[in-house]
Amino acid sequence: MNISTHPERVAAGSTAAPDNAAASGRILVWDWPTRIGHWLLAGSFAIAWLTAESESWRNVHVASGYLFGAVVAFRLVWGLVGTRYARFSEFVKSPRAAWRYLTSLLGPRPQHTVGHNPAGAWAIVALLVLGAISVVSGWLTFNEVGGELFEELHEGASNAALAVVGIHLIGVATGSLIHRENLIGSMFSGLKRGAANAAIVGARGWAGLLLLVWVVAVVTFLMR
Repeated sequence: MNISTHPERVAAGSTAAPDNAAASGRILVWDWPTRIGHWLLAGSFAIAWLTAESESWRNVHVASGYLFGAVVAFRLVWGLVGTRYARFSEFVKSPRAAWRYLTSLLGPRPQHTVGHNPAGAWAIVALLVLGAISVVSGWLTFNEVGGELFEELHEGASNAALAVVGIHLIGVATGSLIHRENLIGSMFSGLKRGAANAAIVGARGWAGLLLLVWVVAVVTFLMR
């Protein structure tokens, strides 16, 4: 599953640059766990949302919630030990950095980042936090713990997560147009524009398989 063998290093400060200074080559940026996890989160959230009000689809709703939670748990760990652009220390920047990125989009030299942009990073953090709250409160509600308190918390966190998803999609569409880069396609291929020495070493196929084994084991165990 490895796509590139470029060194996983780059000079300080070179992960973000104006579009006209960004390298035109396509390099490996997103590893398999990041890509697989992204689409599992998107799919399980969509299924959970669509089945939330249906009693006949209750088990599907619960299973998709468990799947979402398992991926969130894995992503939190991978954010600490994963490849460069998957790590929180790499892409979570200050609110000021996020604001500078957003304002740069209005100018002639929009800031381009190899990994997650500073504004999108905060959407990712919000989704992980809200997703975790939604899963835990949903599990407590399903097991009739806490009465209406956790039921309302579950609904509120899920609605807030949906709002963040909407903002995230707008950001992806805007970034794709301004930077002339297919960000959705990048999350399938793992490739983005950047300098050759900014690429990650490999796609970590073994970790992608580990993620799949993990989510199947968690959902199977919890749905017994």
